[in-house]
Amino acid sequence: MKVVPNTRRMRIALSLTGGALAVLAAVSGAAAPAAATPGANDDKPKLSLRASPSVAFSPARIYLVAELRGGANDYQEYYCADVEWDWGDDTRSTSSADCEPYEKGKSEIKRRFAVTHEYKVAGTYRIQFRLMRKREPIVATSTTVRIREGIGGGR
Repeated sequence: MKVVPNTRRMRIALSLTGGALAVLAAVSGAAAPAAATPGANDDKPKLSLRASPSVAFSPARIYLVAELRGGANDYQEYYCADVEWDWGDDTRSTSSADCEPYEKGKSEIKRRFAVTHEYKVAGTYRIQFRLMRKREPIVATSTTVRIREGIGGGR
């Protein structure tokens, strides 16, 4: 094949993995795409939320853990953030910390937030966890718990 200056060739590869079709295309002779800023999203911790148990009989005490995993220990956006729990039962809990000023490479984010909450009435509740800054959420996640009617009625 003869290559003519200022022209582009495209190579397409198809693959089938787990029932999904992937299309890969490679263009030769074209400028390489701009590289992403190194560490732009690699440094950002990921937020998860677990409830235990996720199904219970009323009255039920639910243990919840929100965790920031991966990313930088000194991720500035999450440093010294306020915490808000929305329990899904028309109640909320908030907390804030008094922290030293942020210092890159020295300040560390809090990675684990653990609490318990009691549900006295049967129902399905969406629990939301938010890290807040200036009353605005900067990262949030949620989970659902189902509370079934216990021996005492609870409805």
